[in-house]
Amino acid sequence: MRVVVVYRQNTDYSRSVETFVSDFTRQTGRTLETVDPDSLDGITFCSSYDIIEYPSVIALSHDGQVQNIWKSTMLPTISEVSYYATQN
Repeated sequence: MRVVVVYRQNTDYSRSVETFVSDFTRQTGRTLETVDPDSLDGITFCSSYDIIEYPSVIALSHDGQVQNIWKSTMLPTISEVSYYATQN
């Protein structure tokens, strides 16, 4: 599965998101993909999955189907995201 974190850098919440991504990598050995919603790829990604709230964490199956999505500054726990990041 693919887990993507959508957030804007240099915002009031960006430090907590970057800490979450860093802690996730340190604890699980896996990396999370990050997307800037203002980049060309980010605009396309966000419009494809109707993401309008940042930060958002989205878990996608291999065929692009949404498995779970967490929105707002209440980030999920590492174990919640880890479940999706370890599924093959």
